[in-house]
Amino acid sequence: MLLLFAYLALAIVVSFLCSIAEAVLLSVRPAYVTALERSGAPGASALSNLRANLDRPLAAILTLNTISHTVGAAGVGAQAAIVFGNQYLGVVSAVLTLLILVFSEIIPKTLGATYWKSLAPVTGVTLMWITKVMHPIITMSEWLTRRLSRGGASAFTFSRDEMEAMADIGAEEGVLEEREREIVANLMSLDNISIRTIMTPRSVLFSAPRTMTVAAYFEAHAEEPFSRIAIYRDNPDDVDAYVLKAEIFAAQAKDEHERRLEEFARPFPVIPDVVTVFRAFEQLVRDSAHAALVVNEYGDLQGLVTLEDIIETLVGLEITDELDTVEDMQVLARHRMKRRTLESGSDK
Repeated sequence: MLLLFAYLALAIVVSFLCSIAEAVLLSVRPAYVTALERSGAPGASALSNLRANLDRPLAAILTLNTISHTVGAAGVGAQAAIVFGNQYLGVVSAVLTLLILVFSEIIPKTLGATYWKSLAPVTGVTLMWITKVMHPIITMSEWLTRRLSRGGASAFTFSRDEMEAMADIGAEEGVLEEREREIVANLMSLDNISIRTIMTPRSVLFSAPRTMTVAAYFEAHAEEPFSRIAIYRDNPDDVDAYVLKAEIFAAQAKDEHERRLEEFARPFPVIPDVVTVFRAFEQLVRDSAHAALVVNEYGDLQGLVTLEDIIETLVGLEITDELDTVEDMQVLARHRMKRRTLESGSDK
């Protein structure tokens, strides 16, 4: 009778621990492992190594679990035949199956999936030792797996849609604020939004002629709030540079009233209108520029995009200051276009 309970304990206890370890390993999140490593928590390094090659610990768990089930079931069956006789083998098998199902599968996997955060460090250390002990079996298992698998991308990477879904779940669980969730969603979509949808259209782009003097500019446009002023050669569609308002302010303070704006000119980077917001952001950062001209395939000016426009797209808010009189230049451009259309219609 003692041997019967010993085999039963072997089958259930070892399988119980294996099932918990498997549930914890599959439940732990890569971000949580990274956070543990940064905090220097015990077991974090072992857990990170296991997550980096998940097939090895899983092979160790499944192998150990299978051995415990097989040896335990065989031992229980043999001892049951001795103690109770062959006529009760069916009853013993049914009871053993029920016990293994409840205590080796349902309960431990539920515990592992629920309390994986607290169990993760000790599980990492334990599994690291188990994988070392079972190295020969794991090596053979890996060889067989490579023969059968097709290869390709890891099944444990995240797609962009999954990242957005994770942000949604984080907001629902209270881990992220709603605004933070929106920023993550906007970030994931930056490479799908055309630069044309966020740029300041050419029709409302403020500019001044290159040959205008400092005195003439402040006489005509002293109230303009822009810190960067686009300048053009022959007509407003021929913008190719800009000046910093701070520099012409300094020139005015030094009584350099007759200096031309072109003397302060800085070149604009140029971005094709077919690029996405993310690609435009990359170019602005690469060029150390605050703004860039947007042109079509023929080189015609379409508008102006700034880092501020991109940040507004990311955070989902219109960024304005005390001097801004118009929040959305694209809305202003549409209003002006509508007004011109109505005026041209009334003239006919």
